[in-house]
Amino acid sequence: MFVLALGIFLAGLGVIYRFEAVHPVSTLMMKRMITGKTADRRWVALDDVADVMKYSVIMSEDGQFCAHRGVDWAEMELVVDGALSGERVRGASTLTMQTVKNLFLWNSRSYLRKVLEIPIAIYIDALWPKKRILEVYLNIAEFGEGIFGVEAAAQTYFNRSAARLGPRAAALLTSTLPNPLARNPAKPSRQQSRIANIIQKRAAKAGGYVGCIR
Repeated sequence: MFVLALGIFLAGLGVIYRFEAVHPVSTLMMKRMITGKTADRRWVALDDVADVMKYSVIMSEDGQFCAHRGVDWAEMELVVDGALSGERVRGASTLTMQTVKNLFLWNSRSYLRKVLEIPIAIYIDALWPKKRILEVYLNIAEFGEGIFGVEAAAQTYFNRSAARLGPRAAALLTSTLPNPLARNPAKPSRQQSRIANIIQKRAAKAGGYVGCIR
């Protein structure tokens, strides 16, 4: 009964969050608010985010975003095969899965979270347009301690709006996403700068990979 009730609740939230007038917050943002910590988030419409920022995130985090239906099964299979072969376990989360995790679930790694994440991601991808998925992701992703969303990050680190981000700034912001508490886009390490260089080159060649958000 609990699982059924939880499923109905999440399905209902999925419907509500689909609408552009709704500005959802992540579970991590809610946790900070409940514990009295600050959470800087300034909602911005997807059309008001520089294209190069959108391209950087897609090409870095989920190159098949426009092609898959919530889960990149080919990438998932590679990860599972690698793990079974003794390779270091790496992530295979799509942008849709990351959005689901940030909105409905928790951050710590666990098989239970992944089991829940996959069906919810498929549901959200079927219900929401790709543009809405990317818009919500960019507005709830953590870019630093207490800094959520691309607008707050752009203002904090580069003193400009998300609409005015250039290729380098977009690449540096994107490079923080895997580890936002250890990486600072305004003061990147050599390794982070190298990662940003790769992201910047990929974004410049996005082409058909980003057709669904144009």
